[in-house]
Amino acid sequence: MDSGIAYRPGVARTLRIAVAQSTVPEDPTDRGALRAVGQEIRELMAEAAGAGVRLLQFPEGAITYPSKHVMATGPAGEPVPADWSRAAWDVLREEAESTAALAGQLGLWTVFGSIHPLTPPNRPHNSLYIVSDRGRLVARYDKRFLSNTEVSYLYSPGRNPLVFEVDGIRFGCALCIEANFPEFFAEYERLDVDCVLLSVMVDDAPRARVAQAYGTLHNYWLGYSVPAQFSTTAPSGIVAPGGRWLARCPANGRPALAIADIDLDSQDRDIDIAVRHARPWRRIARAGLYDERIPVGDSRSDTHTAF
Repeated sequence: MDSGIAYRPGVARTLRIAVAQSTVPEDPTDRGALRAVGQEIRELMAEAAGAGVRLLQFPEGAITYPSKHVMATGPAGEPVPADWSRAAWDVLREEAESTAALAGQLGLWTVFGSIHPLTPPNRPHNSLYIVSDRGRLVARYDKRFLSNTEVSYLYSPGRNPLVFEVDGIRFGCALCIEANFPEFFAEYERLDVDCVLLSVMVDDAPRARVAQAYGTLHNYWLGYSVPAQFSTTAPSGIVAPGGRWLARCPANGRPALAIADIDLDSQDRDIDIAVRHARPWRRIARAGLYDERIPVGDSRSDTHTAF
């Protein structure tokens, strides 16, 4: 059985991606901070385009990831529902539109996180925007599994996985705490993605190890994007099928890019084994390979209390 990765006709064989670690502001009411981070995002976009990058991934909440202490904490420190009327929605929209416009100018697919307003009284989604190389918003991924605080006081959950294509290479999306739900990443393997983009807002080394493990388990590439302010614990990077880090940003707390190629014809031994052998074999194994080989009516097999 073919993995669906290595031999799809008409698919680009190599696609260069970059994963950013950018500064993520936590106060959506701070108009100056939102504009400053928008400028930082666009500087990283220009750097990526100069390096020949085709797709650039940013962290969860790249334009803003509202802190519960800013938006969902009462006078006595108690948790309260967020008052979203306080957010600078006009600035958030302007920065998102400016980012999309630059993506079109640079010919750069750009994936970045922000909050997406819904019709009141519904709470916003925590989302990833997918902007094409023509500067068009072509898709949005809404975080499906939220933390207890997020679902209780801040956001509305999303519904569906998202798969989109760039030059025939298939990408899936996930956000932060969803890394703790392996079924999401198994689902993307079944949806035949080549790479999952996992964007987080967390200062947590184990989260990066979990991300690395999904490359090993499901034999696809994985982009792991973390805010610059948390990068000293675990920086952004790109995981190869098989689990090796192909590239990582410096662990220095500063904005940066990790750049690597998704190469469907890679001759690196670990990628070759993962993509052209391990992934298709695991699909065969899950499809009932063993059913007809299980001994039936053999007492030596059925009895588990004798040597």
